[in-house]
Amino acid sequence: MSQSTRSLYRVVFAATRKCHLSSEASVTYAFDRSFKQLQRDNAARAVQKWSHHDAISYDYLREEIARRLVDRLDDIRRDEGFSLALDLGSGPGYVYRAICADDSLQGAGGMGGVRKLVQVDSSVEMLHRDVDISFEGSHRCDTYRLHADEESKLPFPDGTFDLVISSASLHWINDLPSTFAEVRRVLKPDGCFMFSIIGGTTLSELRAAMVLAELERDGGVSTHVGPFVELSDVGALLQRAGFALPTIDTDTIHLAFPHAGVLMEHLQRMGENNAGIKRRDRTSLDTFLATACLYDQLFSVEGSDEIEASVQVIYAIGWTPHESQQRPLERGTATHKMTDMVDITKAST
Repeated sequence: MSQSTRSLYRVVFAATRKCHLSSEASVTYAFDRSFKQLQRDNAARAVQKWSHHDAISYDYLREEIARRLVDRLDDIRRDEGFSLALDLGSGPGYVYRAICADDSLQGAGGMGGVRKLVQVDSSVEMLHRDVDISFEGSHRCDTYRLHADEESKLPFPDGTFDLVISSASLHWINDLPSTFAEVRRVLKPDGCFMFSIIGGTTLSELRAAMVLAELERDGGVSTHVGPFVELSDVGALLQRAGFALPTIDTDTIHLAFPHAGVLMEHLQRMGENNAGIKRRDRTSLDTFLATACLYDQLFSVEGSDEIEASVQVIYAIGWTPHESQQRPLERGTATHKMTDMVDITKAST
């Protein structure tokens, strides 16, 4: 990519992100949840109908994110593990299979000591897509599937779960503060909320290519990607909901495709196509072709005929408050001065 092209891309990307943020702030809801449910139902039906004919599985991205998320459970030392867990936005069971992939370090259950996992999802077709498919290791953890809207009040009493986990599904939630508050309500004291969420720089290449194509073909710009949550907002969301000891990190997954058409096909088959309230009813074929050409020119993988798509994944952990947790002392309770512990040597002038 030439220097002038890079400069143009940075300008367009910054402008589109600013446009998305202002759009999100101007309306109560950013996503059409019923339309998203329909998309995911259709994606699940397509897998059930064509799974024996498809050359590839479209679950590769979600499976990878779920594995990376569940791996973090083994970094948490709890003698009893997390015996009862809730998977919020479970899909067909990505987290469940990842938990069952290995024994617990605590000796019972799957990874993280999870012995029973309740899977909740708003798409009934996606929730039950793989219910009849057996896999190795499923004996390690029992499961129960429940059809419910992740954005509504969760149908569980206060203080039910030791762990609430969510893998790459919260980015379609309109009201994250309310959802986080519900998660805290159903967690026991010293319970863990662990999740991964798609971040704001995801599919920045597709966003920029679509903007340039629409400006050239249609003379205007519409929303096709996002808006997604920003890394800087995740900690504030956890603290606002009352979670303690937040831990946040981020990762970027780079994917390669033959061309933009294949990328958009994969997004559709994953159930990840556009569900924004302000989406266009129809995008012309000319605009799609222009997008593919611009994408190929601007974001091709060096030394190959493929294009690159980047996915930012934000991982976060928060805990419901408990007296056993570390906490800072109150102001004014210090018994020593910093000068008593640090040898300060004045620099010679």
